[in-house]
Amino acid sequence: MAIKGLLLDLEGVLYQSGAPVLGAAETIRVLSGRGYAVRALTNTTTRPRRAIVDLLARMGLDLAPDQIFTPAVAARELLAAEGVSRIHLAAVPDLAEDFAGFDLVDVDARAVVLGDLHTGFTWARLNELFRMLRRGARLVALHRNRVCRRDDRIALDLGPFVAALEYAAGGEALVVGKPSAHFFGLPVADMGLDPGEVLMIGDDLEADIAGAQALGMAAVQVRTGKYSEQDDVHPSIVPNARLDSIADLAERLEAGDLPA
Repeated sequence: MAIKGLLLDLEGVLYQSGAPVLGAAETIRVLSGRGYAVRALTNTTTRPRRAIVDLLARMGLDLAPDQIFTPAVAARELLAAEGVSRIHLAAVPDLAEDFAGFDLVDVDARAVVLGDLHTGFTWARLNELFRMLRRGARLVALHRNRVCRRDDRIALDLGPFVAALEYAAGGEALVVGKPSAHFFGLPVADMGLDPGEVLMIGDDLEADIAGAQALGMAAVQVRTGKYSEQDDVHPSIVPNARLDSIADLAERLEAGDLPA
């Protein structure tokens, strides 16, 4: 089945450490010009979608708001569909704009929406969230990545704190972001394509590569961002191909040596 759509991770693929990956902007322009449908799927929870669009624009990365799919936007749609309106947002304050129309509360929340609090993950904050869960709130994790890149070094991400709250409260979180099949399905459906017609490009073996492959997509790992040589010998997750960076994507697609 021919590739008609491209699904791109953002951090670690199109940019890292606050700067665009060399060749990323030109790659988006070239592939869009060739008629590929392009969407971005990010687990970023430290910026609302509007701010992500602004950040990309400053880097010369041309993606419109409706081309970018974030866990916050997906969580908003899921919670609204379930009739949940009272939520406690355990995330950076700016993310509140992606939950416009919800009651953001500190007591009697029906759901705790958990994003990356970084150094805000103190014992006191985690214990506060634990108590909300014990009182019946549902834990909605915007993703559960194990690690991320902070200050150009690999560091703890949201996942370990999701696991801690699950263990303490004795329940399982609803995970909204990658590698959730529902989350991957949103941009695929938006493109009007079948999973086999979409190629995922990411840097994270678990969230990007395994998540995409589980939905029936081919997935290419770039050797930027979270990539490490240990990924090459992972016992169970094997990308369909690897690229040195996103800058190689257009040429490799043109040459026909990527999955199709």
